[in-house]
Amino acid sequence: MRRQIVVGACAVAGLGAAALAVSACTPAASVEFQTVVPSDVSRATITAQPASGKKVDPGQRITVTADSGQLSDVVVTGPKGNLLKGTLSADGTTWTANKESLGFGKTYTVRATAIDQRGVQTSSTDEFSTLEPKALVSASVDPGQGRTVGVGMPITVNFDHAIKDREAVERALVVYTPTPIEGAWSWTNDTQVRFRPKDYWPGDIDVTVDANLKGVKIAKGVFGKEDTSTTFRVGSSTVIKVNADTHEAKVILDGKKARTIPVTTGKPGFETRSGTKIILTKEPTRIMDAATGGTDPNDPEYYRLEVQYAMRLTYSGEFLHAAPWSVGSQGLANVSHGCIGMSTANAQWLFGIAKIGDPVEVTGTDNPQNLGNGVTVWTTTWDEWLKDSATGPVTTSVPGSATTPTVPADPSVPSTDGVTTLDQPSSPSAQPSSTASDSSSPQPQALGQ
Repeated sequence: MRRQIVVGACAVAGLGAAALAVSACTPAASVEFQTVVPSDVSRATITAQPASGKKVDPGQRITVTADSGQLSDVVVTGPKGNLLKGTLSADGTTWTANKESLGFGKTYTVRATAIDQRGVQTSSTDEFSTLEPKALVSASVDPGQGRTVGVGMPITVNFDHAIKDREAVERALVVYTPTPIEGAWSWTNDTQVRFRPKDYWPGDIDVTVDANLKGVKIAKGVFGKEDTSTTFRVGSSTVIKVNADTHEAKVILDGKKARTIPVTTGKPGFETRSGTKIILTKEPTRIMDAATGGTDPNDPEYYRLEVQYAMRLTYSGEFLHAAPWSVGSQGLANVSHGCIGMSTANAQWLFGIAKIGDPVEVTGTDNPQNLGNGVTVWTTTWDEWLKDSATGPVTTSVPGSATTPTVPADPSVPSTDGVTTLDQPSSPSAQPSSTASDSSSPQPQALGQ
């Protein structure tokens, strides 16, 4: 830094005690001075975010930057002395905390040291606190840990509170597959979001869902309570194609036709719904009672009977099952009350290979599948599916890739003392491992036959 100062010379004459003082000044030459930073003062400056004294969201990322120098040391201390890990940029000017949520209502201290080009260092200490939430939101993921499902099974995340910031939640949900797969999240309602690939899952792969929700701001003062991770397996590809016109079901295993099964579907007035659904449950035996669907016991269409190898497709009561009483019509005519009936031997074989989540594609009727009557994510077109997505199409991540989230260094779960956990009695809960569920749909009915 340079400064220019004008210097002058003056002469003063004294004319006695009562005389006036007269001065004469001559023009002066200009002299330049250079400001020199003392050798013991570093030119480097350090800036930490969040700034000292701030109250911040738990989801905010900690960063430390150096100007006119490089960072030589960054230590972030959390509650109980926990150290938060981070990554230093290649040029040494920026340190960023790993992708982990901070605790709720906690204080953090950031100590950093930087060195300028002369080797002179400077240090800084900053302290900030995270907000105490008004409420915390929990989530459950289906399929659950360790389950094996069919290629048509979507990922379902249920929340115990209505979600306002859907985009923030979707971005916190990461799906991992062995190879990249295009898919998208789509909201069933305010408390449920689902992920499906654009096409069926490939067979025989492991899928991991990381719900990195801890500290994610759901609404003003409302945050995700905790992170969770679930890994399930998509088993071998089994697709069942039912044609009500030709009265047959083709079973496709890993892309090859394994068997063509003669079937009967719903008769006039009880037509089986056309569309793609998935197997929801499997029951070796089941009592089917038309009364559950509102049929009066005195009605000629009333029935109550025990069936074997029942595989539910809709909540309203469509099943794949053994129907030995209609073998004479199977492959020839539609005589059921909406179910897809087959011989006991064929039903037993199909029951043995079928999985919860296997898709069943029904064609050949004028009765369209109604959305939400079962898990009907494949009846919805891809463009329609994207309409209820906040982030649009995404590509699944590959484990070990650069996008893999860092494991939190601070595994402690924030205290919920004094925090209201939002619960809604009507909200969906985690489903049993033997079923596929849709919280927006009515309770299952035992119709069919």
